[in-house]
Amino acid sequence: MTTLPLPRLMVRLPLLVAIGGLLVVAEQRAVGEARDRGAAVKHPPSAADGAQALPTLRLEPLPSPAGGDAAEPFVATDAAGTAHLSWLERQADSSHALRFATLAAGAAGWSAPREVLRRKDLFVNWADFPSVVPIGGGRLLAHWLQRNGAGTYAYDVRLAESRDGGATWGESMLPHAPGVQAEHGFVSILPTTAGSASVVLLDGTAGALAVAKAKAAGGAAAGHDAHGAAMQLAHATWRDGRVVNTTTLDVRTCDCCQTATAMTTKGPVVVYRDRSDEEIRDMSIVRLVNGKWTAPAPVHRDGWKIASCPVNGPAVAAVGDTLASAWFTAPGDSGRVRVAFSTDAGGSFGTPVGVDGGNPTGRVDIEMLDGRTALVTWLERTGGDAAEVRARLVHRDGTVGAPLVVSASTRARSSGFPRSARTRDGVILAWTLAGRPSAVKVARIRIGTP
Repeated sequence: MTTLPLPRLMVRLPLLVAIGGLLVVAEQRAVGEARDRGAAVKHPPSAADGAQALPTLRLEPLPSPAGGDAAEPFVATDAAGTAHLSWLERQADSSHALRFATLAAGAAGWSAPREVLRRKDLFVNWADFPSVVPIGGGRLLAHWLQRNGAGTYAYDVRLAESRDGGATWGESMLPHAPGVQAEHGFVSILPTTAGSASVVLLDGTAGALAVAKAKAAGGAAAGHDAHGAAMQLAHATWRDGRVVNTTTLDVRTCDCCQTATAMTTKGPVVVYRDRSDEEIRDMSIVRLVNGKWTAPAPVHRDGWKIASCPVNGPAVAAVGDTLASAWFTAPGDSGRVRVAFSTDAGGSFGTPVGVDGGNPTGRVDIEMLDGRTALVTWLERTGGDAAEVRARLVHRDGTVGAPLVVSASTRARSSGFPRSARTRDGVILAWTLAGRPSAVKVARIRIGTP
């Protein structure tokens, strides 16, 4: 990846500007404004303490290629820096179309959208979005959720590959056992070698089979929360247009939080919300080391005890052996967005830094800009149901930059999860603007100079 310079931060007066329907707030405050809200969280140092000064952020609204009643965006980039934006569009006949468009480095605009598929039996969920990911060798790998039975939460993950830029798609395949009416989803696709990928997902097969066994024995269990066994973290290898092997990475995880993956020079890592027998749901990491997956290890022991899934997964990004992970947690009913860095490919993490404004909803994403600095995005509540999509820089020494308000939003589920991807000239950010109809909005965050 391109290494970005880190000039000194300039402190300026707040600036409120309306650009193309977006609410842009560039608040240039002194580094270190974030509050320390717990002994387990590092207080961000200031430039006066000798900490790394950070550059400013500049928001550049972009036209959206999505039309109609669009939602659930996802962004990925390839080695050439081309952004691939995918989304779902509701059709007049109540079907949904999975579409995508590309934005090449230096291009004036998005390509014409292409359609991956259109079906009436897609499982559409505000937190579990499909994706189209370039996996090298001129190939794209798409995933979506498709119902496999009459039950509310009976659906499969489907994977399909294109070798011609999305003009045609191969036969779809499952990264999990077939024929089980259970929850499968929250997929992360990580390109590995050219044309191959790691596919990580939450797999409810074991839970569904246990429930069926309990019912056969005269028990009563049904519905989303009536699992006979916990949701499991699973991994599948995609190669040459098909799934070639599957394995279980953790036998008990949180039920409906997104998974996150990144590639280090030592191999892939997976970060996810774990679940203990005591219902502690903190972040864990597994790593592929010397061809074998490690046992789950904590990213940080927040100690958040919650009886049900918060639907708020982590994010992770890497440059070399430096990882940055962001997540939402709420021990003691105090919501926080935290970021922690690892400099040994996820073997250990430093003390996390609080980055939110005091009232976060979460829904995080993160991109590494170089081996020292990351851009984190999240949703911050501003009163009632109102919220804002926000972004800020975080240095691995704990310094945080000034927050940038990307857009007005809402804490409602329909506002979804903002998604980001780094390109050669900044970070592309896409989010859902809730409404009837909803819309997918897109902007570029440029890393400025004083």
